[in-house]
Amino acid sequence: MKLKFDHIFTGALLALVPMAPSFAQDADIAAERRNEPADVIVVTAQKRESLLSEVPMAIEAFSGVELEQRAIETVQDLAFSVPGMTTREDGPGSYMIFLRGLTNMFGNGALVGLYLDEAPLSLNAVNQLDLRPIDLERVEVLKGPQGTLYGEGSVAGAVRYITHAPVLNEFEGNVGVDLFSVADGDMGQTYTGVMNVPLVEDRLALRVATQIEQDGGWIDQPEAGIEDGNGSDLYHTRVSLLWNASDRLQVEAMGVFHRAETQLGLGYEEPDRTVDVAVDRSRVLIPKDLRYNLYNLEIAYDFDGAELIAATSYIDYDHDYPFSYIGGPETLYQGGLEGTDARYLNGEQLTQEVRLTSSGDGPFQWTFGGFYRDYEADLVAYYDTLYFGSYFPDLFFEESGSSESYAVFADASYDLTARFTLGAGVRYFEEDQTYFDGAGTDSQSFDSVDPRVYVSYAATDTINLYANVSSGSRSGGFNAHGEPGYDPESVMNYEVGAKGTVAGGALDFEVAAFYTEYDDMVRRGLVLVDSTLQQLSSNIGAVEIQGLEAGATWRATDALTFSGTLSLLDSEITEIRATDSVNIPGDPTDYTPEISYSLSGHYAFDWSETVPGYVRVDYSYRDAVPYVDRSSFPDENLPQYSDELSLVNLRVGAEVGDFDLEAYVLNATDENKAIDPYTAWSNANRTRPRTIGVSLRYTY
Repeated sequence: MKLKFDHIFTGALLALVPMAPSFAQDADIAAERRNEPADVIVVTAQKRESLLSEVPMAIEAFSGVELEQRAIETVQDLAFSVPGMTTREDGPGSYMIFLRGLTNMFGNGALVGLYLDEAPLSLNAVNQLDLRPIDLERVEVLKGPQGTLYGEGSVAGAVRYITHAPVLNEFEGNVGVDLFSVADGDMGQTYTGVMNVPLVEDRLALRVATQIEQDGGWIDQPEAGIEDGNGSDLYHTRVSLLWNASDRLQVEAMGVFHRAETQLGLGYEEPDRTVDVAVDRSRVLIPKDLRYNLYNLEIAYDFDGAELIAATSYIDYDHDYPFSYIGGPETLYQGGLEGTDARYLNGEQLTQEVRLTSSGDGPFQWTFGGFYRDYEADLVAYYDTLYFGSYFPDLFFEESGSSESYAVFADASYDLTARFTLGAGVRYFEEDQTYFDGAGTDSQSFDSVDPRVYVSYAATDTINLYANVSSGSRSGGFNAHGEPGYDPESVMNYEVGAKGTVAGGALDFEVAAFYTEYDDMVRRGLVLVDSTLQQLSSNIGAVEIQGLEAGATWRATDALTFSGTLSLLDSEITEIRATDSVNIPGDPTDYTPEISYSLSGHYAFDWSETVPGYVRVDYSYRDAVPYVDRSSFPDENLPQYSDELSLVNLRVGAEVGDFDLEAYVLNATDENKAIDPYTAWSNANRTRPRTIGVSLRYTY
């Protein structure tokens, strides 16, 4: 890897000291805001409760309070706080998530699975539900293939949003308002509210969390007379009902309702904070309108020594969005190709998981179960193309598809000694797909077996070592216009790591090294069909990835805490088996930073004898990420790169009785950088301008 010396030096220091601070979910919120340390951190990454320090895989966990203090509102924000994680954003609420160098914008399913409690939120490769991190207990980022427990669509990892469950015996809640101003943009405001109501004490409780936001925009389209057009009007509500039917039976029903509309919904912008719309710069595109309802029912029954969990989810999803592209001077088209789309997508997804999990503290821990998914989607697009002076207006495209899949899985571990644990798991997956477009109907089936083996060793009472070999797969898919489809991808990951606490409890650390083989990688080629540019995907070859991750939290004093995380990645295409490939051996994978890290400092103090407060600084760095596509660029213009990103956030707070008052500055240095390497296509979004705001929350 060709890395700058100063970043290598910084990374080496981080490797020797503390992962981003994670807090126990049961910690008192007020104490957590003052940065008082938690006693234990419990996660459910293995679909059973485990101490974070004992889980044999790399995980980053953020409490709900830390999400607020880091200003994490979107998946994009989360990626800035998780080194090695990147995203491709096509406007607010549209994300592809990449992790650990497994970065590919093409293919059928997601590479990183997204979950809300037990509900899977990944519909396909480019559509995952937009979530708001309100009233969350924590977020868990699971790194590396999760094929055994989480299945197809989690070949690079999984992100799990864990909500606060309704409280059965206490009326509680909070209301808050957030006012902010975007540099050279508009004012914005966010209103949040959480209410917990015990309907029958110790038996039945209702919890409602709502966010209403008018985001301050900053992107202009001067030719259309639009100023600050990328601000979203958003409404997001989650309703949960918990019924403690008996000492053994618990039922929780949840509904999530999301509505968001954005006038300039692509989010793409030029360095001058304007957007160039293809074909006609004065054209007013359709607004981006994202609507979904999510319903989830979870039933848990406690047997003696085991717990049965049944989780059913249903998603109704509608998404209207524009798309615009301009093949600029650096592309093969040298300004001769432009196009716009108005796209209308609707989809439905039903999932069902049933699993039985061991409970108790015995040496043998296990999980086995089954999973079912039924997904259907329809897409209609109206588009036009300008191709070297020839204009093709009023074009139309329609496609629909469905997928029905099931899986059975098992995972078990056994404590061979008081310190040594051996575990293994496996998942069998099968899927039937159908696809329809103007060229006709096609169908195909896929199956895979994804094993996992792991060991852990407690070197001391506070330090654990582990090694695991894990696998994952992603199904194949179809090409439009009757072109042949493509086969599944597979991933195998080899990882060793250590995590624990030293220095008398003052220093928490985690370090992991891994090697990943990514086979039958799917990539896109571009072909001209009926005077329009169409995508043709195929399996092109293999990728090898080597990486090192490290992180630590150092509680220097009772009031002062430092934390940092680091990722070093070397991801390279090693084999090409396609004659028309857009890549050659030696190319990097898209959207993979060689180095990225985050640093945080948190200092707690008293404004007065009765008013505690804190000040926090967060810094994140990400190296420029590449993009290679020989169907779009001549060799001399490859790779294309994004900008390096260096972002600083500042926050100061005070606790006055039941009120929390905070002031903050996001992107304090007002960096104006391209997040994406798609600038030559006018398809890149940029860092949000400096944002200054205040927030007030009342807790009752």
